[in-house]
Amino acid sequence: MKFPHKAPFGYEYWSDEYSKTITRIWIRNLGQFSYTDEQPSSVWGFFNRKTKQFIAPVNPKKPGKVVDINDTTPYSAMQLNLNPLERAFQ
Repeated sequence: MKFPHKAPFGYEYWSDEYSKTITRIWIRNLGQFSYTDEQPSSVWGFFNRKTKQFIAPVNPKKPGKVVDINDTTPYSAMQLNLNPLERAFQ
């Protein structure tokens, strides 16, 4: 799978096998933090290798709904839940 987003400056992507057909995609912050020696990671989303679809995360252990890759950002596949007024100013 070729990932469609380029990692933002100071971040990188990595992945692991979530299940037989689903890959979990992580985003890692490469910055220095005073509270940890490790670099913090978050789940960007999931990819179903069988159907070739991206899935927004509910949490790191649970895939949510299928999303259009064009509606995602380099930081997350989660969809913004905006009301019409917020959407107008986006």
